Amino acid sequence: MGILRATMLPLLSIFLLLSLSRQVSASESFIHCLLNHSQPSHPISAAIYTPNNGSFSSVLQAYIRNLRFNTTTTRKPFLIVTALHESHIQAAIVCAQTHNLQMKIRSGGHDYEGVSYVAEVPFFVLDMFNLRSIDIDVGSETAWVQAGATLGEVYYRIYEKSNTHGFPAGVCPTVGVGGHFSGGGYGNMMRKYGLSVDNIIDAQLVDVKGRLLNRKSMGEDLFWAIRGGGGASFGVVVSYKIKLVRVPEIVTVFKVAKTLEQNATDIVSKWQHVADKLDENLFIRLILDVVNGTNKENTGRATFIALFLGDSGQLLSVMNKSFPELGLKKSDCNETSWVQSVLFWTNFALGTPNDVLLSRVPQTLPYLKRKSDYVKKPISKDGLVLIWKKLIELKYVALTFNPYGGRMSEIPAEAVPFPHRAGNLAKIQYAANWNEGGEEVTDYYINLTRKLYSFMTPFVSKNPREAFFNYKDLDLGINHNGKASYQEGRVYGIKYFKGNFNRLVEIKTKVDPGNFFRNEQSIPTLPNKRR
Repeated sequence: MGILRATMLPLLSIFLLLSLSRQVSASESFIHCLLNHSQPSHPISAAIYTPNNGSFSSVLQAYIRNLRFNTTTTRKPFLIVTALHESHIQAAIVCAQTHNLQMKIRSGGHDYEGVSYVAEVPFFVLDMFNLRSIDIDVGSETAWVQAGATLGEVYYRIYEKSNTHGFPAGVCPTVGVGGHFSGGGYGNMMRKYGLSVDNIIDAQLVDVKGRLLNRKSMGEDLFWAIRGGGGASFGVVVSYKIKLVRVPEIVTVFKVAKTLEQNATDIVSKWQHVADKLDENLFIRLILDVVNGTNKENTGRATFIALFLGDSGQLLSVMNKSFPELGLKKSDCNETSWVQSVLFWTNFALGTPNDVLLSRVPQTLPYLKRKSDYVKKPISKDGLVLIWKKLIELKYVALTFNPYGGRMSEIPAEAVPFPHRAGNLAKIQYAANWNEGGEEVTDYYINLTRKLYSFMTPFVSKNPREAFFNYKDLDLGINHNGKASYQEGRVYGIKYFKGNFNRLVEIKTKVDPGNFFRNEQSIPTLPNKRR
């Protein structure tokens, strides 16, 4: 036995050295290919970072927004291409296929499961953060926005040109446009104007053949797919042309919190019955979490955060008529500009300079886990009591309810891949944040979210239990992109896309039959026998 072990150790060392040398050789060949495909007018050399480069770690970590995936044991890419021009994207796609390499595409790094910059196999990252130009045309009420721009930059550039225009996208300024738009991102104007993807009118994309396409040249099927189906399954989206929306010069925001001792259960119950039916200019988010009560014991808290596209007088009229239970007062209301309302929703104080929207540094950088659900009908008061009890038991998980209705109920479920339209009262986000590393701590908080998710089963959608694609959740299934890719993809795909999943698969099979654009929850191709 000792002789066998002694023989195996050198063999193992040789095997590891050969594996490492093959990886180094593949990396060098890939870089050589990139350089050969570089245009003299736009050299790619300055965009290539390897682990030997002193800036490699800082470039990689700059857009990691979940500390769960910034550990010493997290697999790192063997190379990062920080594209400076469309030709760099084309070179990366062509060379990655030539060398059979996995490519991950990152714009802002806010993917909740790190899918844009982590993989289980050797891979490289195509980083889009340098491609961030924003061209606003107020006259036509449109804008071309590159995928590497952030939402905050989009809002600021709109504000520079107009105080009566905005765009219906997310409330976190550091989120990247590429993933947010292509996955069906939403914001607090969705009841008025729908989702970001409902307001996209053109796009530029580099396809699997390295061609730079627009809406006309890519065709309506592919253009449909990249507006909510996740761009990273179909190509590399370079930019989107968006339709700006009109906002009043004065909007009103408020944040009101009620604990269980302040009748939170009855107020939440009423919110469920009116939130999706209110004036479409009013969006009231509801957050349920746990805080210390007056008696120093944990209690439930319901926080209502609102944006109203109008002045406080109009808002109070709507609230007194439809939702008097909240007891909203004039002193609770803050009249401000639309761009300042974005800062309010991001927990900046009103009056903060608008250019803070240009910062790419997140306000917080925690370890986190997210999950999602859809509510079809109001939860009974008895059900709410049980939910409060469970939240207090788990303590560290919050539930955020985003109301639907309004424009969201008018747009057909098949208009874009995002299918969650009429018939939905609200979407739920499960959120756990923590600030300590380690596998044991991470497992503890992730399991808290799973316990609450399981507990919520009777209160949410069924067959399928629906989920929001941009709240990426690998608990719903992982695609290993092997022979069972279609079956694995269908498990999570039906939850994210419902009836639109089949059309996404057909488009994917047509435009990327070899499944080059793939990740742990990408759209699969049809099995060969079904093509």
